[in-house]
Amino acid sequence: MRRAAVPVAHSHGFSPHPRLSWIGAAPTCSASEAEYVEIGLTCPLDLGELALALDAALPDGLDILAAAVGEGAPLAERIDASRWSIELPGVDPDGVRAAVAELWARESVVIERVIPAGRRRIDVRTALVRLEVNNSDIGNIDADNIDADDSDVDNTDAIDTSPASARMTTQSPVCAILTVVVRQTTPAVRPDDVLSALDVVAGLRPPVPPKATRMAQGLLDDRGDLADPLGSDRVTTRV
Repeated sequence: MRRAAVPVAHSHGFSPHPRLSWIGAAPTCSASEAEYVEIGLTCPLDLGELALALDAALPDGLDILAAAVGEGAPLAERIDASRWSIELPGVDPDGVRAAVAELWARESVVIERVIPAGRRRIDVRTALVRLEVNNSDIGNIDADNIDADDSDVDNTDAIDTSPASARMTTQSPVCAILTVVVRQTTPAVRPDDVLSALDVVAGLRPPVPPKATRMAQGLLDDRGDLADPLGSDRVTTRV
């Protein structure tokens, strides 16, 4: 069955454009399970039908999970942090725990990043809310099952804090998995910035490219967890 086109509103002026706004675009070469977009419409629509129409227009692998009416604060004001899962194949989890302890021990860890406007100095440490280490067999990684609450990032009593313990191997079937929560900053702190900070404090350099996946975006609470930015207005389109 052919679905009617979604009545998207356009801006005014000499060069009108659709009123679409993506929130917190993910960096190049990263994956994401938590993308949000605001769409201005010319008339009210049933949210379930809207979500189904958008889902039908997207390529396979890009799924609309829910829709909500944007009442109250703009969506950009409802998101102030992101949670990432960073897989580090061939990296010893114990070595990463030592590097993480070094990073938490610093009040500030500044790295440099080249952006179109030039070089920017970014304080990764002050943007960090949570930074935890999980481990998995390299052949059985399931980032969707990572629970950001599995460990306490402040409990470092049993951690070897020596930078030399940040061991890596491409032969051992191990994989360290970092769960990272970062505040929204300008410019945003990206997964590769967190790895650069671990390199600065402990010489941690993964032997192969990491896999970074954004797992959630939302409002940060006092426990370092993220609240759903759509809240009770969410309309689920599939189970």
